[in-house]
Amino acid sequence: MLHDEGGDGDPILLLHGLMGSARTWRRQIPWLRRYGHVYTYDAPGHGRPPPAALTTEAFVEDLSVHAEEIGRATVVGHSMGSLHGWCLAAARPELVAALVVEDIAPDFRGRTADAWAAMIESWPQPFPTEVAVREYFGDVAGQYFLDSFERRPDGWYLHGDVATFEAISSEWGTRHFWAEWESVDVPSLLVEGEFGITPKGQMEEMSRRNPKSEYVSVPGAAHLIHDERPEEYREVVTAFLRRLR
Repeated sequence: MLHDEGGDGDPILLLHGLMGSARTWRRQIPWLRRYGHVYTYDAPGHGRPPPAALTTEAFVEDLSVHAEEIGRATVVGHSMGSLHGWCLAAARPELVAALVVEDIAPDFRGRTADAWAAMIESWPQPFPTEVAVREYFGDVAGQYFLDSFERRPDGWYLHGDVATFEAISSEWGTRHFWAEWESVDVPSLLVEGEFGITPKGQMEEMSRRNPKSEYVSVPGAAHLIHDERPEEYREVVTAFLRRLR
């Protein structure tokens, strides 16, 4: 579940988004090694069994067990991984030295995952080839899923249950995580895509509520900023990591 990706210096822990995997960071790992010893992590329910309770607290508890192995780290997350990262910082502050939060917000109350889950159920699994995955999802999302899906002899499959993914997302529609965010007491970089998934204004409000954070919006980017706008993402993250030094 925890993968040693090499590098020297203090730990950098990369946390993937919903329906992702540790492999979705492989294009960022080479340059991140210049700033520390990089580790990636596969969340429960993503190629391995989910926790008994599909709550954010259960996912963070699993994450904390693995984070203890590497010590106090700069946590770089995308979407779900960012949420789990700041909840880890709130629950176990001794394990988190700094945070990068990519395109996620504390409050999605009122949203449901019903239509999204129905869409996933309609996907034509298995996808017989890599080309079929890219044609269905486009190049950016297609690569994200190729890095995450399970490859079997007859093609590419989801690496988890739709019901698990739906339950994870559905919880975000029933509660908020402002208290966890406001208790974070480490330097934080908030990176939002102009056309991402976050409710309008929330990531800017996150920055206003937490004096140790800074906010950056990436024009033209949607949810997968690190792959859609890799140069801009690298620029803002490396500047943040240099400031930490």
